[in-house]
Order: sequence, then C-alpha cells, then structure tokens
Amino acid sequence: MTNRLVCLGDSFTEGVGDDDPTAPNGVRGWADRVAEVLGARDPEFRYANLAIRGKLLPQVLAEQVEPALAMVPDLVTLYAGGNDLMRPKVDVDALTDAYEGTVERLRASGARVVLFTGVDGVEDALFRTIRGRVAIYNEHVRGIAARHGALLVDMWAMRQLRDRRLWAADRLHLNALGHTEIAIELLGLLGIEHDLTPARLGPRPRLSPRERRAENLRWSREHAMPWVQRRLRGESSGDALSPKRPTLEPAGSAFSPHN
Repeated sequence: MTNRLVCLGDSFTEGVGDDDPTAPNGVRGWADRVAEVLGARDPEFRYANLAIRGKLLPQVLAEQVEPALAMVPDLVTLYAGGNDLMRPKVDVDALTDAYEGTVERLRASGARVVLFTGVDGVEDALFRTIRGRVAIYNEHVRGIAARHGALLVDMWAMRQLRDRRLWAADRLHLNALGHTEIAIELLGLLGIEHDLTPARLGPRPRLSPRERRAENLRWSREHAMPWVQRRLRGESSGDALSPKRPTLEPAGSAFSPHN
C-alpha cells in the first residue's frame, strides 16, 4: 500500500509540456495523474512534488532529498540528469555515483524508490546527438536500480515515445498524451488498476521537405534560441519557481492552485 508519495526531479516530474492553468505552476504531468489514481483508492493518501524545471542533478540532490526524507514517504520517484546530459561536457560516471548514493539513502529510509531511464532520441535530430551519453547514463541507472532494489520505468524501451505527437512544441518535454503514457507505465509497474487510456494516434503524417524546414525554423525561433539565450545568461527556466506541491497533501488538491 502506498499512502505517502514524494516526487523529486526536474521538468519531467514537475509536468512541463502538459499545460494546465488550474494546476500549481501551470502544469499537470504524469506524477499528478498517478497521485490522482492512488488518491482515489485510499482517502489517507498524500502527495508532494518537489520537482522544478531546469534543475541539474546535483541541484535536485542538494535541494530536494532532505525535505523529501523529512516527510517519511513510503514511495519516492526520482528522475534527474537530463539537463546535465544536454550540457557540452558532462562526467556521466561522477553524475551517477552521486545519484546512487542518494538512492541508497532513500532505500535505507524504508521507502520504495522508482527510477527512470532517459528516452531514446534516435528519431529526433537534437536528441540523436547525445544518444550515446544517454545510453551510458541509462546503463548506470539500470545497475543502480538492480543493486538497490528500486523499481525502474524504462523509457528507453517505450517505443511509443519516439512519436513526436507525444511531445510538446518545444521538443524537449512530453505533452499531455506523453505524460499519460508515463503514468500508465508507472501504475502498471506498481500493479495498480486504473482507467487511463494510452494514445491511439494512427499513422504518422508525412511532411514534405519544405514543410519540415518550415517547422524546424519555427522551432528554432520560438524554442531553441530562447533556451540558448538563457544558458548564455546563466539563467534557468525554473529560477523564479517554487515546488508545485512542497508538502504532503491529499491527492484531490493536486489540481487546485495554491501558489
């Protein structure tokens, strides 16, 4: 039985890409969906989400782990490192050493822990350039999960996530359909029944070279350039944000603005 869920991480766990003006920080996401299902099963269920977009793995570990442990959760989800892997240089071994130490602490607290691999970006020009380092990161995460008895959502193996129709316009974050796929995968891993429905999109539309160029130019102007400019200024998209759910609350309040 799970009745105290705490979610840690970056934009993936915060829910970025799944816009919802009625939700804290303006986003919903897979974690809120999972919490809603668990809350419907148990009136004592409580949920906190400390994830903030733009956070690097060391920041997630330094800022979120202690508050999470103080809540004495029985289930913790942890995903971080995606932002680090997109940096020009990254020491994946050092990154995952720190990651493993945190997983060990979380497991020692008595909580079940859920980890995630990164998505396979083979069909996207941007993600394909870092596919190798993501694969190395994933092998570390798989080993960490095995050594410490953590559950693992293997997003690399979720081939449906290669379909760009499950992604937001920025190409970096899942949209509502994509977040629902993650919620379904996690609930299945926990053995929890639910009524969430996977996306049924049919064949992918074929774009002409001209349409593809226009789409890429629009993406570069609206999303890539602002991202690069923030990096040059040393800014993060989450600098002005607080955790969307900083304390354990009933899941029914997950979709009511409170900050």
